[in-house]
Amino acid sequence: MTTAPEGAAVLEGLYIGRERALFEKAVALSQKRNLIFLDRAPKKVVVNLDEREFKSTWIGNKAVYRTRMAIADGGELVILAPGVRKFGEDPAIDALIRKYGYVGKLGVLAAYRGNQDLKDNLSAAAHLIHGSSDGRFGITYAVEHLTRAEVEGVGFRYAALSEVRKRYDPARLAEGWNVLPDGEEIFYIGNPAIGLWTDRTKFEAT
Repeated sequence: MTTAPEGAAVLEGLYIGRERALFEKAVALSQKRNLIFLDRAPKKVVVNLDEREFKSTWIGNKAVYRTRMAIADGGELVILAPGVRKFGEDPAIDALIRKYGYVGKLGVLAAYRGNQDLKDNLSAAAHLIHGSSDGRFGITYAVEHLTRAEVEGVGFRYAALSEVRKRYDPARLAEGWNVLPDGEEIFYIGNPAIGLWTDRTKFEAT
């Protein structure tokens, strides 16, 4: 599925069957339509989360795993999250995220080995891993329904949404590269659900 300029969803292909060739065709089309290649890695990426869709970091962390292959080492991901008011989509997952946090692959694996509640919920463990940058870049959640203590308690940086929007206003940003009046360059994404962004040099090296 892709999104047309007028916002309508467009079916690009439909592959049904057990043959390997069908799978390979589907992969090839998905790479063509859904991978967004950048010729250089941005130091700062700003992602906007539609408040009608993104109510938790469980969903909102698409902003992390859809951009992590694009962001430069030592860079920053700023997530504008007006609708995010919790971490998990249900109380049990929310409690696990609050308890263990987005501490990277090694941190989550260590917690998994020593805690039965995480062993009993592999989906939470996997989410905590792919919702982290593994320390490669910073992640700032700009929110209005979570406190600083809550956001920092799970391993993210906190920012007040009202303040961040003064600088990174979605209404004034274009999709892709933007240069602000003071010269700062950012890469803006209005909806992280529509693609997978990657630095072309990193992708070609894998």
